[in-house]
This record gives sequence, structure tokens and C-alpha cells, in this order.
Amino acid sequence: MPSQDPSRRAVVTGLGAVTPIGNDHPTFWRNLVAGVNGGGPITSFDASAYDVRIAAEVKDFDPTIAMDRKMARRMSRFIHFAMAAGKEAVADAGLDFSDWSPERRDRAAVCVNTGGGGMEQVIDGDETLRDRGPGQVSPFAIPALSGSMAACQLSMEYGLTGSVITQVAACASSVIAFQDALRLIQRGEADVVLAGGSEAPLLGIAFAALGNMGALSKRNDDPTHASRPFDRDRDGFLFGEGAGVVVVESAQHALERGATIQAEVIGAALTADAFHISAPEPTGRGAMMAMTRALQDAGIAPDEIDYIVAHGTSTPLNDVTETRAIKAAFGAHARKVPISSPKSMVGHLLGAAGVVSAFTALGAIREGVIAPTANLENPDLPECDLDYVPLVARKARVDTAMINGFGFGGQNAVAIFRRFEA
Repeated sequence: MPSQDPSRRAVVTGLGAVTPIGNDHPTFWRNLVAGVNGGGPITSFDASAYDVRIAAEVKDFDPTIAMDRKMARRMSRFIHFAMAAGKEAVADAGLDFSDWSPERRDRAAVCVNTGGGGMEQVIDGDETLRDRGPGQVSPFAIPALSGSMAACQLSMEYGLTGSVITQVAACASSVIAFQDALRLIQRGEADVVLAGGSEAPLLGIAFAALGNMGALSKRNDDPTHASRPFDRDRDGFLFGEGAGVVVVESAQHALERGATIQAEVIGAALTADAFHISAPEPTGRGAMMAMTRALQDAGIAPDEIDYIVAHGTSTPLNDVTETRAIKAAFGAHARKVPISSPKSMVGHLLGAAGVVSAFTALGAIREGVIAPTANLENPDLPECDLDYVPLVARKARVDTAMINGFGFGGQNAVAIFRRFEA
């Protein structure tokens, strides 16, 4: 069973978001519940020659809300997103690090993950190298492309000198951030952790590669209906971008400073399929083991889960495999527990997908509302036959919620959040 020692319990006190349906957390949550869709034609580059010409882009984002203009020019877009989300989360938690002693700062950590980091720096730098020569390549290109730099920039922004961790695990990346935060607090190594993920992958080479793989939806004439998890007419995922940061604290630290506690992180687990570079193992065994081990880590039974935020990518293979895994992990309860996929509205944010799922789970616990699976008009029966909360949000009391994140290479990550009781 998880510890009841308040110094070893991990609680959520602040949220910050930059997404295709809102550049702050309140806007994101309001639009998510309303079923607003972030899909649209690609505007970040000329996609007219591509088979896939739609995406879920972050709109009207100004990086100077999070950093000065000079710094913004030196940093990648995924760092811009992470800094904005991180600052919102810290403010939402009511934290002020300015008067913290060096000893207190040593107990504040950052775990912000990504799938690709600043990939645009490689493309832009290579073009500069070819066109203008090596002397014109920016000396900031390497730090700007590094996947760890979003976490590092947040640590430098606030002078946080505890652990700085970046894990790269494709689409499972930011679910893992919650396991890292939980373990840091359980081991007594940190009092505060900024946890989440950031991704800005909307580049021509990525669309070409994933399009040729057959992973992306080609509903170019109907982008708001492109992402259709668990629907029989799904044809791939909607590529997206964005970031999210969650402030996780020890319960003791949060209570002592009078913070508002939104929920508790009570368990997490990781497994591998060891099967294929992109396809899930067909039986769903690895995903099932991740869910089962997360339940064991949390010390709860399957029927204590009130809601599952599915990975739910809208690809033919993932949705069927995830459904099989849920049935194997939950038995009879699988047909009773509500399930939904926020990717139906925000698209697939790769390394930031898990933190969006966390926002969705935390909102359900906080507000008593389960966000819908948009565009689920014709369930893919008999393979996808569970309660996926189609089309419209549902009022329900949610005390305990599970989030799933499954990445290329067979990386499976699961985390569980629960209503906090002192």
C-alpha cells in the first residue's frame, strides 16, 4: 500500500497548458468539455504537396509571454511551450520561489519530457550550413535542439537545483513524468516537482514520414472530424503540438503552505511490448501489464477506477489493442468504467499527450465531468465495444482515474490519480 506519511504522498497543486484548443489551462478545459476541436489546415509550412495537409496546431501563441524576445529567438518552439505552461502551473499552485533558500531549492525538481525536442533546429541549421557556410550556424543550435533543455530552462528560470530529468519515450513520455515525480516524493528526495511534457513536431519531414507510414488521418477536407478514436471510420491520428506542466508536491509541503490540492498521484507503472518499432503487440499484453502493475502500485482493485483516459489515438491498431488490454486488466469492470480520449479534440501531441490525459483525469476528479470522445459516431464493433463516452461530456463523480500512454517501440506507461483525503 502507498505510504500515508504526508511527506511521502504526492499531490497536484498547479496546472499549466498550451494546446491546440487553448493556450492556458482554463481555456483548454472549457473547450475540452465542450467538444471544441483543434484540427485545421497546416499553416506552419506549405503542405500543398503532401498527402496529409491537416494538423492540430497551437494558435496565436506568443513566446514572449514566457521569456524575453532575445531568449525566444535562441530557443526552440517546444521550449517556448514548456516555459509558458510551467509558468502558468507555478502561478496556479501559488508558489513563489524568489525567497527560497538554497537548501529549499535543492528539494525542487523538474521532470519535463519530450519525444523529439527541438527538431526544427536540425532542419534550419542544415539549411544555413548549406546556404551560408559553417560560420553562420547558430552556436545556440545544439542547446535549442536538446530534448532536456525545456526542463533545464524551467530549472534555471526558478533556480531549482534538485533533480532535472528528461525521459524520451515517444508517446508515453509525459505519463512517465508522473511516475518520476511520484518516486522522487516517495523517496523523500523532493518536496516540489514540475512534471509534464512538451512537443512541437509539426515539420514537413515528420508529416512525410508518418504519412508514408499510414499513421496519419488523410481527412484533409474535414480536419475537425479527422481524429475518431474507437470509430469504425478512423484512418489515423491527427498530428498535434503543445505542452503541459503539473506541479506535484508532497502533501506535507502543500498543506503547510495552505495550497489547494486538486488530487493525489497514487500509482504508476512502465512495461514494454518488445514487439515492433511502431505497431502495438496485438494481444495488448504489455499495456495490460502496465495497467495491472499501476493498480498494484497504487494498492487498489480494478473496480476502484472510476474513469480511464485512454491513449485512444484513432489508429486502426491502437484502439483495438487498447480495448483488449483494458478488458484483460479490468475483467467485468471493463464494461462498467467510462473511457474517453482527448486526442479526439486536441490530436496526438506525442511527448505531451500524457500530460493532456492527466489534465483530463484531474478535471474529471475536480469538476465531476468526463470529457467526451468526439467524432465517435459509429463504434468499431465488435472490437471496440466499451463505454467510450461518445460525442458529449458526461456528469459523473470521479474519485480515481487512470491515464494510459503507449509509445512507438512498445513503451507502455500508466499513472493513477485519486481525490485527495488528508
